[in-house]
Amino acid sequence: EVVRIIAAQLAEIGDQFDKDINARVVNDLVQHFRNENLSREEITRHMSGAVEELARAIPSDMEQEKARLVLAMVLTKKIANTMPSLLHRVFSTTVNYINQRFHNYVVRMVSAVEG
Repeated sequence: EVVRIIAAQLAEIGDQFDKDINARVVNDLVQHFRNENLSREEITRHMSGAVEELARAIPSDMEQEKARLVLAMVLTKKIANTMPSLLHRVFSTTVNYINQRFHNYVVRMVSAVEG
């Protein structure tokens, strides 16, 4: 039940962000993900850079950490929709990125809903 509540909240924010993400950002990331010579760390840096670039447009009244988390997930969806063959690499990179950057935030979010 907790996961459903959080997922619904994140999906609502994601729907708002989805239409605001510039195709150029997605296409640039697709090119990085297609480059087999880039390491997981380099790809993660590109993902992080894209999230930070998009985060500059986030309204100041929105929780910034939650917005960045959602941006990463929406970018993942858009990249996979653009080039389905990248799904495994994109998903793996995103999970790694979220674990590195947002693990504690996700734990706090779950605790807040449970509490």
